[in-house]
Amino acid sequence: MSDAFDLFVIGGGSAGVRAARFAANFGAKVAVAESRYLGGTCVNVGCVPKKMLVYGAHFHEDFEQAAGYGWSLGEKPVFDWSTLIQNKNREIARLNGIYRKLLVDAGVKVLDGHARLLDAKTVQVGAETFSAKHILICTGGWPQIPEIPGKEHAISSNEAFFLKELPRRVIVVGGGYIAVEFASIFHGLGAKTTQLYRGDLFLREFDIGVREHLRDELLRKKLDLRFNTDITAIEKRADGTLVAKLKDGGSIETDCVFFATGRRPMLDNLGLENTKVELDERGHVKVNAEFETSEPSILALGDVIGRVQLTPVALAEGMAVARRLFRPAEYRPLDYTMIPTAVFSLPNIGTVGLSEDAAKKAGHKVKIFESRFRPMKLTLTDVQERTLMKLVVDADSDRVLGVHMVGPEAGEIVQGLAVALKAGATKRVFDETIGVHPTAAEEFVTLRTATR
Repeated sequence: MSDAFDLFVIGGGSAGVRAARFAANFGAKVAVAESRYLGGTCVNVGCVPKKMLVYGAHFHEDFEQAAGYGWSLGEKPVFDWSTLIQNKNREIARLNGIYRKLLVDAGVKVLDGHARLLDAKTVQVGAETFSAKHILICTGGWPQIPEIPGKEHAISSNEAFFLKELPRRVIVVGGGYIAVEFASIFHGLGAKTTQLYRGDLFLREFDIGVREHLRDELLRKKLDLRFNTDITAIEKRADGTLVAKLKDGGSIETDCVFFATGRRPMLDNLGLENTKVELDERGHVKVNAEFETSEPSILALGDVIGRVQLTPVALAEGMAVARRLFRPAEYRPLDYTMIPTAVFSLPNIGTVGLSEDAAKKAGHKVKIFESRFRPMKLTLTDVQERTLMKLVVDADSDRVLGVHMVGPEAGEIVQGLAVALKAGATKRVFDETIGVHPTAAEEFVTLRTATR
C-alpha cells in the first residue's frame, strides 16, 4: 500500500479542490484523484464555458443596438463558431493549469486516474492503493438523456461545448436553467431554435413573475417556445436531418436535438458496494448536516449529495468540511438560506430569497413591489425589451424576503443585494439607501408603492 493520507478527495471539481486546498493549508496530508479534468463541470462543461457562449450570443444584440448610438457596422457581422470554441478551449486549458497549480502549491498530491473505494478507508487509483483517515466523495453529476428511440442522435451539455459547427436548426428540450440558457445561446448565435418543455412554463422553482416575464421577452425575440409537449422519438434521415417526433403526434425537422432534462449523481464504478454508504431515493449520497455518510470515515458534498447544486454552494461546503476536520475552531455550519443565483438567459435572471408563492406558503403576509421598464440603454434604439424588478416584503416585519430581476446584468446587481438580505434588511433600509444614478440598479431602492 502507498502513502497514508489524512484526507483523500475523490473528484477534482469545485468542491473537491476547495476542500483539498484548505485542508492542506490547515496542515493535513491530502490527495486528490481526478479521472477527467480539474475544475469539474463548472470549469470544463458548465458555468464558465457557458458564460463565454452567452457573451458571444449577446454580441448579436449589441451590434443591432449600436446603430442607435451612431455606429455604422457596414456589412452584416459574420459569426464563426470555430473561433469561439477554439478560444474557449484555450481559456479552459489555462484554468485547468491554474487549478493544478493551486493544489500542488498547497502541497496536495494530485493523482490523474479513476479512484475506487476498496473499503471505508482504502482507495485504489490505477495499480496503487492508498489509505486515508477521511475520504471525501466529490464526483459531481452527469447529464441524462431520456430512454427514447433514437436517443443516440441527441446531445447533452457535455457535447454542446465541442460541436464542430453551429447547427442551422436546434431543438432544446427541458425547462431548467441549462435549457433556458442554451436556447438563448443558440438563438443569439443565429440558429433557428425551438425550446420544448413538458410543463406549462419553464423554471418552475423561480418566482412566477420572473418566469412569465422571461417567457414574454423570449417570444418577443422570436424564440420558438413550445410548452406542454415533449419528444417521444428521434429519427435520422439519410441526409443527416433529424426528425423529432412529438407526443401530440406532430414532428419537427432539425439538425440538432439538445437534451437538458436533468443530471444524475456520478457514482459509476466508485466501489460504494464495498462500504456502508447509503443513497437516497433519488440516487444521491445520503449525508447528515456535517456531510458525513453512514460510513463514519467517508464524507460527501457538492452535486453528488443533491442539495443546492450550485458552484458557490459546493465551494462553501468544501470549506466547511476542511474547517470542521482540520480547523474546528473556525468551523461554522453552512447556512443554505438566502443563496443568490443567476440564469444567464438573454435577458439574464438574478434572484435571492423567497419567491412570492414560497413566501405565502411559508405563512408570510406579503407586500409586492414591482417595476417593469425599458432600460435606458435601449431608449435610442428600436429594441422594446423590458426589465423586471421585484421585491417580496413581509408586511408585518417589513423585512425583504426576496429580490428578483430579469434584465441586463441581473446577476451582478442581485449579488450586492444578497448581502443586504443576508443581513436582514427591511424595506425601510432599501428606501433610505441612496441610489446610483442613472442606473437600472437604483430602481430597487426607489420602489415606493406596493403594486399589490
